[in-house]
Amino acid sequence: MFDALFELLFKYRPLVFDQGDFVFASPWSYLLLVAVLGAGAAVTLATYAQARGKSTPLDRGVLSALRVAALTVVVFCLFRPVLVLSSIVPQQNFLGVLIDDSRSMEIADRDDEPRRAFVDASFGTEESALRAALADRFALRFFRFSSATERLTDLGELGYAGLRTDLGQALDRARDELTGVPLSGLVVISDGADNSESVLTESLRGLGADGVPVYTVGLGREAFDRDIQLSRVETPPSVLQGTSMVVDVVIGQVGYAGDAITLQIEDEGRIVSTEAVTLPANGEAATARVRFTATEPGPRIFRFSVPPKVGEMVTQNNVRDVLVVVEDRREKILYFEGEPRFEVKFIRRAVADDENLQVVVLQRTADNKYLRLDVDDADDLLGGFPKTREELFQYRGLILGSVEANYFTPDQLRMIADFVNQRGGGFLMLGGRSAFAEGGYAGTPIADILPVVMDEPTLVDGEPVFIELMVSPTRAGETHAAMQVADTEEESGERWKNLPAVSSLNPISEIKPGATTLLTGTGAGGSDERIVLAFQRYGAGKTLAMPIQDSWMWQMHADIEPDDLTHELFWRRLLRWLVDGVPDQVVASVRRDRVEPDEPVELLTEVVDGAYLEMNNSRVNAEVTSPSGGFVEVELDWTTERDGEYEGLLTPSEEGLYEIRVEATSDDELVGSDMAYVFAAASDDEFFDSAMRAPLLRRIADETGGQFYTVDTVASLPEDIAYAGAGVTVVEELELWDMPALLFLLLALVGGEWGYRRLRGLA
Repeated sequence: MFDALFELLFKYRPLVFDQGDFVFASPWSYLLLVAVLGAGAAVTLATYAQARGKSTPLDRGVLSALRVAALTVVVFCLFRPVLVLSSIVPQQNFLGVLIDDSRSMEIADRDDEPRRAFVDASFGTEESALRAALADRFALRFFRFSSATERLTDLGELGYAGLRTDLGQALDRARDELTGVPLSGLVVISDGADNSESVLTESLRGLGADGVPVYTVGLGREAFDRDIQLSRVETPPSVLQGTSMVVDVVIGQVGYAGDAITLQIEDEGRIVSTEAVTLPANGEAATARVRFTATEPGPRIFRFSVPPKVGEMVTQNNVRDVLVVVEDRREKILYFEGEPRFEVKFIRRAVADDENLQVVVLQRTADNKYLRLDVDDADDLLGGFPKTREELFQYRGLILGSVEANYFTPDQLRMIADFVNQRGGGFLMLGGRSAFAEGGYAGTPIADILPVVMDEPTLVDGEPVFIELMVSPTRAGETHAAMQVADTEEESGERWKNLPAVSSLNPISEIKPGATTLLTGTGAGGSDERIVLAFQRYGAGKTLAMPIQDSWMWQMHADIEPDDLTHELFWRRLLRWLVDGVPDQVVASVRRDRVEPDEPVELLTEVVDGAYLEMNNSRVNAEVTSPSGGFVEVELDWTTERDGEYEGLLTPSEEGLYEIRVEATSDDELVGSDMAYVFAAASDDEFFDSAMRAPLLRRIADETGGQFYTVDTVASLPEDIAYAGAGVTVVEELELWDMPALLFLLLALVGGEWGYRRLRGLA
């Protein structure tokens, strides 16, 4: 609208004024024209100065100004103002036209027509208006692009079936193809839904350096009227079999405020959970928290979906498939307790039926005498707590009970810190008379890794102060998966309120920056609030602090029913979380666990020795099994960029799940192995956040010196490129003296003078 009005008043569009230089082309001397203007102004001023009658000095001043202004407009036209600018020489320059060939072009979000309808109407035949206008001025070269880009000789080859849009590589490919010819610019016809992993900045910088402007034509709506999409699903990459998963699902919506929908989760066709969700205000996203148990081992494809609603513009974004590896293995946790107490017995009882947890107990019964429970071998832990990294690092989690700090050597204290920092293990310190500051841990490496601040020990007559605490979850604890002691958050919250008090000898009330408190406890009457459970990430692992000494009261208190499983459920979920994500000596992964067929995927493997020090001299091979049972080997090479990291490349050729077994050897001895998985399937990325991305298209145009258009404004594209494009050009002068704006201004000034005289009774 603004451009059209501007062109009506000033003959040309704003872009022409931006490109041109304003000059006067009058053949007469400027001094002569200035003299004429001066003489006219002098006569006008003298005439009105002599006028008297009913006129006042103000009237004469206003009339003189209007007369001089009108005379100035006439003299300005006599100066013959022109715009001097370069315009391309017809048929002497090339223009690259890049057409989006991805699936999102099939979205019918404008007048019930798909976005590709614009391409069909504007470029479908040589007689199409826009194509013909461009062809009159330029030699056209067409390209189609999605995840790849190729030359297009026949626009009938467009299939709009691309599974991904990569604008960066499309611009690079077109620029490379047209290198060496006079290039006026590139025209990109797209909705701007770039969902690739490439960095667009480098492509734009290269085009700007080469002086190649990009003109972008945006298709589709910038915002939908009615749509629901699963914007984000947050799942862990792997879990232990039997783990109760709590997954946050972000549901975006517009046009369905207040509607009730059902979120459904399927495990390969079997419904494992549903959640009723009421959508918030229009345009706001809803976050649904769903729970289900991973019961089947192996790689599982969990499908999250919402049934389509009436009137949705896009329904393909109502479904997301997520790959989660369900591990069926036994996680070893070392629990070292410095004195006999009930906590050992009841923690063992809590996890006794969990086939995926093995709590190895080392309990000191006297000096240099230990009770060993659930060890793998008769020689395990014979000498007490491990003295070497290799011995300690075979465990994935470590629990320290009431053990004084001076039991450990300085090397053992540092080794425990390295167990978390380097090995990536999970560490939990329980409360007790010889734990935390009361156990002398302040100032030790263990104090460094804990999430809580330890002050000086609080002692009365040489003994720690006993206090009973009623435990409740914090806001973070209410939603944390490990703190759920019932089937729902609401039931879990009620259960925490009804649990009996526990006791503490370690007054911990402050956490470190970056740590999170999950449980707090208060003394009688709500006084003396203390931390009951806090955690933080530290290095490669995580640390937990739980400064209470008798969680077994949640099992054995007189108010607890015999069949109550709160204590068991709490400890199973806590210990599963403690060892979640703890790495082995060989860790295999992929950059992306879901790709399109024939799309390369990078395999990465990290290799460490028994002390978890990086190994750069290993031989690493991947054995890949395809969905149809085919087998191929891929050798991975050390990256040289990071110690212990190896990489290789796999290109899935068929749809389905690929199993990748990675094995590392050193001196012909096995270091370890791991499994990774890749799911190859057609991607639905094109349908997520699929409204036209005008800001991105504007950025491409602005950073390269081009212009952004929509379907409504694209008619001016050929003329704009003719004046703003690069290539072979000639200098052209555009007359400005006959602009309608000057005529309107002159009429307004003359009419204003006459009107003022009539108004003041001077006519």
